[in-house]
Amino acid sequence: MRTDDVPSTDSMQVVGGSASRSLAKELAGQLGAGLAHVEVARFPDDECYLRIEGDLAGEEVVIVQTTCPDRNIIELLLLQDAVADLGMASVTTVAPYFGYARQDKKFNEGEPVSARALARAISATTDRFLTVDVHAASVMSWFEGVDAHNVSGHAEIGGFLREQGAELVLSPDEGRRDNAEHVAEVVGCDSDFLVKERLNGETVMMTPKSLDVSGRKVAIVDDIISTGGTIVRAAEQLRNQGANEITAVCTHGVFAGGAIAKLRAVCDEVYSTDTIENPTTAMTVASQIARTIQER
Repeated sequence: MRTDDVPSTDSMQVVGGSASRSLAKELAGQLGAGLAHVEVARFPDDECYLRIEGDLAGEEVVIVQTTCPDRNIIELLLLQDAVADLGMASVTTVAPYFGYARQDKKFNEGEPVSARALARAISATTDRFLTVDVHAASVMSWFEGVDAHNVSGHAEIGGFLREQGAELVLSPDEGRRDNAEHVAEVVGCDSDFLVKERLNGETVMMTPKSLDVSGRKVAIVDDIISTGGTIVRAAEQLRNQGANEITAVCTHGVFAGGAIAKLRAVCDEVYSTDTIENPTTAMTVASQIARTIQER
């Protein structure tokens, strides 16, 4: 499938997987493209069945499917295979949230580099790949022979928080302070970070840090919220320091293990983008994805 000169056509079709239907519809609108109907069902043993309706011959096809949890990876690979048989002009694969990006290295012999394995599988049947706010930028180099792009959601988050009246944007740890700075630039407010020490996969200890949060509307911004432990500890610390209002915002709302309920117990609001569609979704990254596709 990989070609040195991807054909250009006047027509484009967006093919949305079951995990990204709303984003696919929004993206089609942004691109002025058609939206193909995709039938997705499950057999009694939970194997996936799908069928793309319509004629995609000669079309530029954009597949949109987030890869979390694992069953969505299988659906994406099946979508790619189905599209490849329909005579399209080119394929762009959009995985709004690229699952396994945090498993980008091995620590013991015999372990896979999971992010690399998934990148290689996706690369086999696409001309182009896009994701949003990938956790480890180095992951993009594993999309071998594919035009791969990491799209930022900072503008959407910053614009949303500006409308919400945020007065301070914080990163829950120093490692992601750049995210907070970029978002704060859009909001037009200050940014800072908290000090975090991760004890294990589910336990986080926040070291107190004196911040000027008293009476202010504070937004804690992260790329991914999974179990929510980091944000919960951060919100508790900020509340103790007198923050007037605390909002938790992320690009990717994984929200594992009842995380939304835990967050809402300590935060005034919890928001995420539509890279993973869920009850907290309040922003769309469609415009940034569309812009990157159109700039090719």
